[in-house]
Amino acid sequence: MRRLSKGGIVLFMENTSEINKEIENLESKMNEMGFWDNKEKAQEIIKKIKELKEERDGVSALDKGNAIMSVLAGAGGDDSEDFARMLLDMYKAYFGRKNFSYTTLHSNTNDHNGYRNVTIEIDGRNAYGLLKNESGVHRLVRISPFNANAKRHTSFAMVEVLPVIPPTERKTIHPDEIRIETSKSSGPGGQNVNKRETAVRIVHIPTNISVHVATERQQDQNKQKALEVLQSKLYKLEEEKRRAEIEGRQISKTTEIEWGNQIRSYVLHPYKMVKDHRTDVETSDVEGVLEKGEIDKFIEEEQKL
Repeated sequence: MRRLSKGGIVLFMENTSEINKEIENLESKMNEMGFWDNKEKAQEIIKKIKELKEERDGVSALDKGNAIMSVLAGAGGDDSEDFARMLLDMYKAYFGRKNFSYTTLHSNTNDHNGYRNVTIEIDGRNAYGLLKNESGVHRLVRISPFNANAKRHTSFAMVEVLPVIPPTERKTIHPDEIRIETSKSSGPGGQNVNKRETAVRIVHIPTNISVHVATERQQDQNKQKALEVLQSKLYKLEEEKRRAEIEGRQISKTTEIEWGNQIRSYVLHPYKMVKDHRTDVETSDVEGVLEKGEIDKFIEEEQKL
């Protein structure tokens, strides 16, 4: 078996060999006389070759599409919640450099503009492919701005990145499999800004996966968006199950967040360094990373694994 992608695409060597044979067969047709006589058929063959090469190289069609990102503060109160804000700001700066747009689906903030948790949808070409390996635990070491004694503090935050599933690939979810709860959409500090219950929380009963969306003004719109996010979470669970089966291990039936997978550290004191623990790529330009979203080198190196 050969693992070609960290995004859940796993191919066996024999499958790779079959794909290469099909590519060779189609490419030989391109060299035949009169290949371009039927322009429509020729373009179909070229498109098929491209799709086969992407499949062989572990590039999922989902990689090309949009992504859903959640940032969750770890234990540690204000420091961790502020770190969640810093990470979100870092990603927003990265989105700006990539011409991605984003929409906040749900956020739970504290009185210091930190995030207990926040979920956004990112719209941009290859958004999921670029961001999927940002999933994991991020660690911050700095002098705490919330500690009167100016002590060094270590904070943690979890990032989860999911693909947006196209309608044609979504699973059928029966009404009796979900529980829908509504509430008033909340502003900073928990202040209710809407008198009507527009926020929607959907719980998938078989897996206990929950999704909360409060971005739209209409309850029905939030419900539809929550169902879309649930599709992404169910996709991730199925991919985890498939990967675990191939690797001969077991996983929980639910998508409980795994806090053991620490992927990157951001050190502001006593020295400055950002280091990715999977690739050992590091930089002392902490401001460039956190304030300007210069995380390209981390993403590029991780994609090579």
